[in-house]
Amino acid sequence: MATPFPFGSGNVLTAAQMNAITTLPINDQTASYVALVGDVGKRIVMNVGSANTVTINNSIFGVSDTIFIANKGAGATTITAGAGVTINSSGSLVLAQHGGGTLVALSASVFTFFPSGGIGYGTATGGTSSSITVSGVSYTMLEFLSDDNLVVSKAGLFDFFALGGGGSSNASNHSVSSQNSGGGAGGDVIQTTLFLDAGTYAIDIGAGAGIAVARAFDTTVGTVIIASGGASGGTTNADGNSGVNGGGAGNNNKTGGFTSAPNLGFAGGNGGANDAGGGGGGGAGATAVGSNGTSSVGGAPGAGVSPSTFSGGTKTTTVGGGGGGARGSGSGGTGVDGGGSGASTSNGNGTAGTANRGGGAGGVNGTGTAAAGGSGLCYIRFKV
Repeated sequence: MATPFPFGSGNVLTAAQMNAITTLPINDQTASYVALVGDVGKRIVMNVGSANTVTINNSIFGVSDTIFIANKGAGATTITAGAGVTINSSGSLVLAQHGGGTLVALSASVFTFFPSGGIGYGTATGGTSSSITVSGVSYTMLEFLSDDNLVVSKAGLFDFFALGGGGSSNASNHSVSSQNSGGGAGGDVIQTTLFLDAGTYAIDIGAGAGIAVARAFDTTVGTVIIASGGASGGTTNADGNSGVNGGGAGNNNKTGGFTSAPNLGFAGGNGGANDAGGGGGGGAGATAVGSNGTSSVGGAPGAGVSPSTFSGGTKTTTVGGGGGGARGSGSGGTGVDGGGSGASTSNGNGTAGTANRGGGAGGVNGTGTAAAGGSGLCYIRFKV
């Protein structure tokens, strides 16, 4: 039994009506609707198969009036401000099917909408925009392959897939072809959800680490570090550098770089035995350690990760692989998932990591030239 709400002068409620005080009447609508004063304390339920609106006009409602608005139909319902009206919300004013929330009047012209189920997604522009579907949910995804700005027009939640730049290889600094260096590590990959206020945020895409630079630049959003670059590979007869992911080590049983963050990242491979030509260790990848070099083979790099699930299958190229260790006059480690291969010839050069795949560079043999890791990327998505 529904309570006769709002109460009128002289109303006498029965016991059953008193017990049903929380059973608010439903105002079921099958087309776009303009809210009326009689909707105070009711539930406006939109049951429309196509896009529709609930319009809130000026001077219809008073301070503290509340209306619950829900969307029952397949068409998205947009809560729309009429002339002179402001509707604020931490979430979206677009209600997907089965979405809803409470509209509270702060004055005759200013309202706050409180979406049910917590804070909703925001809205932003920047990079290259595309529409994706993940598990039946529609998103807008923004792709950043170079430095740019993320402009948040409505505060809310944003999902991030961020990849740091890959680590470089290092020159062996020896004049003989028997020396082999380790591969650079792939960039770190982090998936997270952040709440961002409305405003402009700098998206800095990490470049692949330069020659003999221990760490790649970070991929950041404002002051929030999202993903770190990979460590560079160790020079001949030197340990690998440590970072979020560790670089491979030079030959002669040197140790691969370790992750510098507990429970995050992977270690680089150790250098192979035999100072006269053991293989360098493989660089760590975003999801796996680098393999050790042997006396005759450069270490294989660690594997990366696919952004396919995050992007709803629109981005399937695996990223964040390590670089292979060098083994001149033998078999260098083959790069994977954007990582470069290690040198396999006397005085051979390292192979650079692939741009925007965050791969580590391949190791160098003898007097060969070192290479840079690949640059990173950032995907940002929000529900529509």
